[in-house]
Amino acid sequence: MEESMQGQKGLTADLYYVRNNQVNSYALKFNLPVPADINSLHFTWRSSMPGVRYRMNLLSENTRILKKPETNISLAGEVPLAESVFRVNLTCSGQSNAEVGVNIQLNVTLHSAQNYTVLNFRRRKVCMINSDPVSKPGGGSVNNSSPIVRDYSVSNSTSVFYIAVGVACTIIFLIAMAIAAINVHSIKQNDRISDSDSSQVLSQSSTQTYLRADTPNTAGLGGFGAPAYPSLRRYPNMTEPAADIRSQLSDICIQRSEVTLGEVLQEGTFGRIYHGIVVGEDRSEQEVFIKTVTDQASEEQVLLLLRESCMLRGVHHRHVQTITHACLDDGRPMTVFPYLNHGNLKVFLKHCRASETHTHQILSTQDLVHLAIQIGKAMQYLGKRGVVHRDLATRNCVLDEGLNVKVTDNALARDLFSGDYHCLGDNENRPVKWLAIESLVDKHFSSASDVWAFGVLLWELMTLGQTPYSDIDPFEMASYLRDGFRAPQPINCPDELFAIMACCWALSPEERPKFAQLTACLQEFHKALGLYI
Repeated sequence: MEESMQGQKGLTADLYYVRNNQVNSYALKFNLPVPADINSLHFTWRSSMPGVRYRMNLLSENTRILKKPETNISLAGEVPLAESVFRVNLTCSGQSNAEVGVNIQLNVTLHSAQNYTVLNFRRRKVCMINSDPVSKPGGGSVNNSSPIVRDYSVSNSTSVFYIAVGVACTIIFLIAMAIAAINVHSIKQNDRISDSDSSQVLSQSSTQTYLRADTPNTAGLGGFGAPAYPSLRRYPNMTEPAADIRSQLSDICIQRSEVTLGEVLQEGTFGRIYHGIVVGEDRSEQEVFIKTVTDQASEEQVLLLLRESCMLRGVHHRHVQTITHACLDDGRPMTVFPYLNHGNLKVFLKHCRASETHTHQILSTQDLVHLAIQIGKAMQYLGKRGVVHRDLATRNCVLDEGLNVKVTDNALARDLFSGDYHCLGDNENRPVKWLAIESLVDKHFSSASDVWAFGVLLWELMTLGQTPYSDIDPFEMASYLRDGFRAPQPINCPDELFAIMACCWALSPEERPKFAQLTACLQEFHKALGLYI
């Protein structure tokens, strides 16, 4: 069973509910909206074997506002062997503006009444006074530009995004899911069926449930995401001679006497970040971050600091932090960056999660989406400049007390956040859990691979700095991603926001959205959240 999504902004993705006898409980629990101008849902189904019987039950939580759903097939019978489409009609009375719960329940049995599977698909139908809904044809996805209204007036393109998520989700291979569940159930290899859930959920022996997010090759549909830009890579040349690196910094070099080191903010094995002061030409003092190395650092580690500190040099954007000065007249070179008083974003998120004394501010979903929007804007700008970051994550962002965030380079990140980097036998520490499949396997980086990392960053935000795929061995990540597994929906993460994450994790780079699309959707989702606060 799979869910397909497409919207006005060109976002397309498929979420598998069941594959290879494994059910994703997160996807089954989605309760997605059906907009006011959609009055029918279309389902594609078929059975892989004869004799599979079904019984359907359709419920409306408020029949005064939404009449009892009707279908164009019998409520009981035998599942057809050939692929076919049936329709469920959702008809509003037009008496009130409201959002009414709908439950489409399908009981599927094989051979005996004891061998059955119950599938519950819940939707929220938006009804409006004097609305004139238009039925959409089924078969794949819906691309609709008409406005929808929940209980309030929400912007047109936000609503269309919700249309795509809610309506296209109904394009489901129901019986493929049912037969898979029945087969596993019938051979009694599934002792972990949850009786507490309204849908029977079959689980494999895994300590954490991961989302299946395989996507077919639909690049020909157009409009989904950025193509790979192999010619636009902009990254430090790791073979560049030390003299060339130092010469590149000559125009921003300052004397050691102009730098005052303050407290150590972060410290690793060979690197440190200080809060410091730089004295300007007019004798004014400026608070800064100072990145440097310890006396134990090798020459190679020193050069790596300088190279990576230059990665974003020459980029000017309010949400991008770039190097401002360098001090090279000491045994320990220093690179200087503008200071933001809340410091590293990942550290800040972890403090917010762990704080029991409320010394750190409580972040709402709206706050977290606001952070994501700023990072999305920064990445949109970098993409236009042909800059590929290659290590986008919360550890490479900083923010101030007003929750203004900046994307930084990854200088010292491997040392300060060593748990986020792994060596896969090639003598290179990489952020394996953040890498797109093509970056992990082929070391191919592009704007599309940055989009993948942005999806993981969204997951970090919603979990307040947790590590993704924490129980997956780094050596198994490539096969996990190829098999279609993705990080699960975080607790308290809205379905709409999780759908945006899932779009970023399309297997094919061409199928991922562009940062402009992601930012626009996040902005309008943020606006919609504001209407309910």
